[in-house]
Amino acid sequence: MTVLAGLLSPIEEPLTRVLEWLYGSAGISWAWAIVVLTVLVRIVLVPLTIKQVRSMQKLQQHAPELKAIQQKYKGDKQRMNEEVMKFYKENKVNPAASCLPVVFQIPVFIALFYVLRDFEKEVFPKYPDSSLGFLNGVVPNITNNVNEHWSGWVLLVIYVGSQLASTLLMSTTMDKKQRLLFLIMPFAFIMFIIRFPVGLMVYWVTTNLWTAGQGLITRRLIPRTAPVIPKRTSRTEPAARPGGDDKPKAVATAKPQGSGQPAGSGQQKQVRRRKKKGPRTRR
Repeated sequence: MTVLAGLLSPIEEPLTRVLEWLYGSAGISWAWAIVVLTVLVRIVLVPLTIKQVRSMQKLQQHAPELKAIQQKYKGDKQRMNEEVMKFYKENKVNPAASCLPVVFQIPVFIALFYVLRDFEKEVFPKYPDSSLGFLNGVVPNITNNVNEHWSGWVLLVIYVGSQLASTLLMSTTMDKKQRLLFLIMPFAFIMFIIRFPVGLMVYWVTTNLWTAGQGLITRRLIPRTAPVIPKRTSRTEPAARPGGDDKPKAVATAKPQGSGQPAGSGQQKQVRRRKKKGPRTRR
């Protein structure tokens, strides 16, 4: 833990300075300073979020082609992975871009954990007249653990609800497996979160509400692209024709009613009769 704290000190110190600046300059409480800090972090991540949404849309657009490649090489996992990576490169698809906002938030989240853990010892003594409460004393101390007061449990319920809402609203641009993982995640984290500082829960709830609002905007402003029909390349199987024959079939002539012979035979007989009738008329 000490090594991790040392690695995150370049992030931890700026976060502490920003919180102190927000409290001293904006005249807001420490809890509201955390809310504003969260909004600032999410604003910085907006370009990555836009890239994330576009990457998810592109993955959905090429999903049929990817499925065709996976179906063709399902017996050879190594070859399938190679062909999928080639496909990503050819179509300029970056599957890792969908995880960028989450990846960049993790160091901030952990660094803020260390800031709040030592807040009463390192920061609060500098401001003895300040209060660590939130919402007019509903939350008595944002440095306490979630399970130490009933308000922490309320924030925990809000966290789970906001996490589910943000995941469902972003589901239009999210892979199905990824969406399922994000739906399970808040319930899996409960046993760990109850030992987190309440201020960290404030940060998490704020970022979830931001993500939910972002999902609403994404649904309205960014249209979903139509899926691409799989192309016949060296890596995709050509679509099989009905009946199992890939060659084009001639259109059958309608079968004459009342005849037990295949279509077309009547016409051949008529032609032959005309040839036979020719000499009779000359006589």
